[in-house]
Amino acid sequence: MTAEKIKLLFDTDIGSDIDDAVALAYLLSQPRCQLLGVTTVTGEPEKRAEMASAMCRNVGRDDVPVHAGCREALLIEMRQKQAPQAAALGQWDRRRDFPSNTAVQFMRETIRAHPGEVTLLTVGPLTNAGLLFATDPEIPSLLKQMVLMCGRFFDAMGGEWNAIGDPHATAIVYGGGCQSRPPRHVSYGLDVTTRCRMDAEQCRRRFTAKVLQPVRDFAEVWFGRAGGITFHDPLAAACIFQPDLCEYRQGKVTVSLGEPTMGWTVFSDRTDDKPHTVAFSVDRERFFEHYFEVVSD
Repeated sequence: MTAEKIKLLFDTDIGSDIDDAVALAYLLSQPRCQLLGVTTVTGEPEKRAEMASAMCRNVGRDDVPVHAGCREALLIEMRQKQAPQAAALGQWDRRRDFPSNTAVQFMRETIRAHPGEVTLLTVGPLTNAGLLFATDPEIPSLLKQMVLMCGRFFDAMGGEWNAIGDPHATAIVYGGGCQSRPPRHVSYGLDVTTRCRMDAEQCRRRFTAKVLQPVRDFAEVWFGRAGGITFHDPLAAACIFQPDLCEYRQGKVTVSLGEPTMGWTVFSDRTDDKPHTVAFSVDRERFFEHYFEVVSD
């Protein structure tokens, strides 16, 4: 019996850390993923959309809509102004004519067209999602689930890039507003994602699948500043389809909006209200086995 397909929207800042592209490769390869669209966020969102388009077109998936989203944070200056890996697009075939800032409306229309069926996976700063929830407060309750690579919850206090990238949007997405709640709200923070790391040479050896061909080019830009890849976003993506790769705790996440801790995520399970599920452990070996089983030649 074939497992049920999962309708999914992927909101990403592809083009900065390479793990976004590695996650998109997984989603394009996962037979249970019905990828309804890719939306981009933060600086140079149109270039980020070109990268997503190149990856989709490389494997014959022009059916996947790609939309450029918000380039500025809601209330602070955007920390991430450029998409450096777009320099490696070269001659990769892709769409190049992306209108500005169509992502939020596309997300709204797609979720409303499939009430109770869509998983929203966000792996970048939360500007698109925060603006969506703030302008259409019913939307969270119309999701199947909200899944995020975001935050730091257990190992140590501190900021995480996606959470601090637009802290006010992060606060909205974690319920700091008048909007409804998703039926399920799941976060994969640095506590688990940093355990899933592979050095550059391992990546070069293992990135052989066709879907990873553009990623290999993008990765060389990344390897100019990093010695490997931490699979932050791919872990969040994989756990949508294989949730038992991690163990979880139920509680409530609050987001600091005061300096010097703006954007920090604080988890507590000492409350009757526990709207958030947070991963606290991961089986690293099983994750990598699963990832490369799905993303294979």
